[in-house]
Amino acid sequence: QLQASGGGLVQPGGSLRLSCTSSRSILSSDIIGWYRQAPGKQRELVAQITVGGSTTYSDYARARFTISRDRVRGTVYLQMTGLKPEDTAVYYCNRVNMRAPWGQGTQVTVSS
Repeated sequence: QLQASGGGLVQPGGSLRLSCTSSRSILSSDIIGWYRQAPGKQRELVAQITVGGSTTYSDYARARFTISRDRVRGTVYLQMTGLKPEDTAVYYCNRVNMRAPWGQGTQVTVSS
């Protein structure tokens, strides 16, 4: 299972760094994606990073979020800046192709 952490309450314009941890074998076996699910909406892919380090972003994340991988720590990060109220959601990480059971995610709330 992949575990997301690092969420919290932040004001509009603020930043957060989310962390995705699991075994190194899991994190290095597939594309890793950050997903989010806002209340009443479907879960959506925010950003993903391949084993080789190539990244892809959704349109709303491209200019504000950065996904990265620390191979030594076995962690995938999502650095989020310029947060907006519409970024409020539960954020999850998972393998993109060989999905593991979804973890509980980490809540991100953007509010003044």
